[in-house]
Amino acid sequence: MSSSSQALALVSFALLLICSTPLLAEAQQSPAVSDVCADPSLDSACHNVPKALRLKLIAIPTILISSVIGVCLPLFARSVPALQPDRSLFSIVKAFASGVILATGYMHVLPDSFNNLTSPCLPKKPWGDFSFTAFVAMLAAIFTLMVDSLMLTFYNRKKGGASGPSSAVVADHESPEQGGHWHSHGHGHGHGVAVANDAEAGKMQLRRNRVVVQVLEMGIVVHSVVIGLGMGASQSVCTIRPLVAAMCFHQMFEGMGLGGCILQAEYGMKMKAGLVFFFSTTTPFGIALGLALTKVYKDNSPTALIVVGLLNAASAGLLHYMALVELLAADFMGPKLQASVRLQLICLTAVLLGAGGMSVMAKWA
Repeated sequence: MSSSSQALALVSFALLLICSTPLLAEAQQSPAVSDVCADPSLDSACHNVPKALRLKLIAIPTILISSVIGVCLPLFARSVPALQPDRSLFSIVKAFASGVILATGYMHVLPDSFNNLTSPCLPKKPWGDFSFTAFVAMLAAIFTLMVDSLMLTFYNRKKGGASGPSSAVVADHESPEQGGHWHSHGHGHGHGVAVANDAEAGKMQLRRNRVVVQVLEMGIVVHSVVIGLGMGASQSVCTIRPLVAAMCFHQMFEGMGLGGCILQAEYGMKMKAGLVFFFSTTTPFGIALGLALTKVYKDNSPTALIVVGLLNAASAGLLHYMALVELLAADFMGPKLQASVRLQLICLTAVLLGAGGMSVMAKWA
């Protein structure tokens, strides 16, 4: 893996582990003073520790396999001519997966953050007097823009993208001063400059695709670990059972979106394997972490509500930016879709289907 990808992965996991540390201290705090904040599963018929453990042990390999299938499908689809990145079908599938990622942010992650940070278990001041979810999501979107821009600048400078074709263009514009000599060789020179510009544009687009993959994976990692943590710590069979099936579909379709971006980034096999590994293992890792913290982690404890709520808000802002700006807007404003109204309408339908299906799934997950 590249140094920037390793840094992103380390930052993501370090952030999650640091934020999980206060959850251990929650066991030392006094119990909630209100019945509203008592663990709702303790007196419920759904509270069944052995069955919940069995479901969670089933969930780990099931979600892992679904994640691997989802993220690898676009990678193996390269051998299918109809699914090549330059074909229309690839754009349609990518639009569907982008709709899934967009709905994940709006319909799954953001409402969870609102529920966490507006919980009656938190003091009204400051949590009830200010919309921390919307504020953190906004800051996360701006931060993602900053990271996106700075990483692209770093890549371009590192690869020397700012030099070469620009000077050739200047030389080409100055060539008319040479009179007849320009007329005899200008066409060939202009053609060479055009080829150089096309090659440089292709390189810049490739670097942008790689930045998109790394930033998008960072947001998905945070969200996946958080939702896995909640599932792993829960002892409610009624909560876990539908969540397992919903998470399998969720990870598969979200993985398809990420896999399409990885395919366009044209990484080597080692880098692809690393990205697939991180995406596929984050939710199972979260479930395992939740199992380890079952004794001390409570979904409605103040520390858990604040930490998980803020992480979800940040993840939602990141996913919103990536889905709307880097995936949907980049494709719909690009030359391929702009050249065909029919393809635009088909891709819009695919976006609505992906977002709609994921929105319906929010009823269970």
